[in-house]
Amino acid sequence: MKFNFDRIIDRRNTHSYKWDQSGKLFGSEDIMPLWVADMDFESPPAVKEALVRRAELGIYGYSIKSNTYVEAIVRWFERRHHWTLRPEWTTDSPGIVTSLSLAVELYSEPGSQVILQSPVYYPFYDVIRMNGREVAKNPLILRDGRYEMDYAHLEELMRGGAKLLLLCSPHNPGGRIWDREELLRLGELCLRHGVTVISDEIHCDLALPGHTHVPFASLSEELANITLTCLAPTKTFNLPGIQSSFIVASNPDIKRKFDMRMKTLSLHMTNFFVPDAVQAAYNEGDEWLDELLQYIDGNVEYAIRYLSEHLPQIEVMRPDGTYLLWLDCRGLRLDVKGLKKLMFEEARVAFSEGSVFGTEAEGYLRINLACPRSLLQEALERFCTAAAAYAVK
Repeated sequence: MKFNFDRIIDRRNTHSYKWDQSGKLFGSEDIMPLWVADMDFESPPAVKEALVRRAELGIYGYSIKSNTYVEAIVRWFERRHHWTLRPEWTTDSPGIVTSLSLAVELYSEPGSQVILQSPVYYPFYDVIRMNGREVAKNPLILRDGRYEMDYAHLEELMRGGAKLLLLCSPHNPGGRIWDREELLRLGELCLRHGVTVISDEIHCDLALPGHTHVPFASLSEELANITLTCLAPTKTFNLPGIQSSFIVASNPDIKRKFDMRMKTLSLHMTNFFVPDAVQAAYNEGDEWLDELLQYIDGNVEYAIRYLSEHLPQIEVMRPDGTYLLWLDCRGLRLDVKGLKKLMFEEARVAFSEGSVFGTEAEGYLRINLACPRSLLQEALERFCTAAAAYAVK
C-alpha cells in the first residue's frame, strides 16, 4: 500500500474526545478506546497540506465558500456514486446531527410521531425527543445474521399518522448497505403515505469491497422530491473535528425552509478551514480512500476470525460498509451492567455498549475497526481473555 495504516499515532493529550476521556467516562486511563466513530489514521496528505497552507495565512477571518468547493462535492458524488447533483441543491451545516435536529423541527409537528428504525445511531432518539416529538420505532428484523426492514410495521406507523422518517443509510450500528430494491420498496411506502425522508448517509463512501451504496434520493426524481439527504466528508476522511457537513435537497420548498432556519440560527457562515480541507479531500482523496477500504476490510476479516476462534459465544454481523462491527454478545449471558464491567474493569477496553442504540440492542457491542491492526489485535485479546476468565467466576 502507498499509505501506511499500520502506523501508531499517539493521540493522548491532544484534546481527543476519543482518547482523553477514558478516566472520566470509563473509570481508568488504561482503557483502549474503540468506541466513538473517528479513525486512528491520519487524513489524506492532500488534506493535511491544505490545512497547513490555510493555517499559515495567520489571519483567520470571516470566510466564504468558493465555486470550486461546491464543484468538488458535485464531482465526487458523480464519480463515486453516479449521483448528479446541482450546486444549488446543497447547503452547508456544522454537522449531521445538527441537520437531523433541524429537519425534525422543520418537517414535523410538535407532539407528532417520527419514525426511526432501531437499533440505530443514538442521536436519532435525541433529536426526536428533544424537539418535542415522539419516537415511532420500526424495529429492524434480524434474519440470517443481517438486518432487514419490517415493511408491514412501517406501513402501520405511516397509516397511524407518522409523516417523517429518519433513515440511516448505510446503517449504523449494523453496517447494512440497503440495496436498490429495499430502498425502492421503502420509497413506495413513503410516496403512498406522504412521508418525508431525512436520509443520514454520512457513511456512504465507506462501502466495503463487493458492496455499493445507493443514495436514496438518486433512485428517482419523485423520491428526491420528498428527501433531504445529510452528508459529510468527516467519516470518509477522518475530519470530524473541523465540523464539515452539508445537506442535499432538490425540492425548493424543503431547501428554502432549511436555509431560512440555518440563517435564523446564524449557522450559515463558513468555517475558515472547511472549504480547503473538503476540496482537497474530494479532489485528491480517491486513492487514499480506496486503500483505506481495503485495510478496513482486512480488519473486518481479522476481527471475525479472531472472535470466532477465541470467543465463539459471540455472533458477529458482517458489515457491508462503515468501519463498525456489531457483536451479538447475548451468548455471554451478561446484562448491560455486566457487559460494562467486563469491558471497563476486566478487559480495560471501551467498545460502544448496545443499549444506547435502542432496547432491541441490549446485549450487543459495537467496535470501531478504524485503527491500526495491532491496536485491534490488542483490544480483542484483552476482551476475549477477560471474557473467558469472567465466565469462570
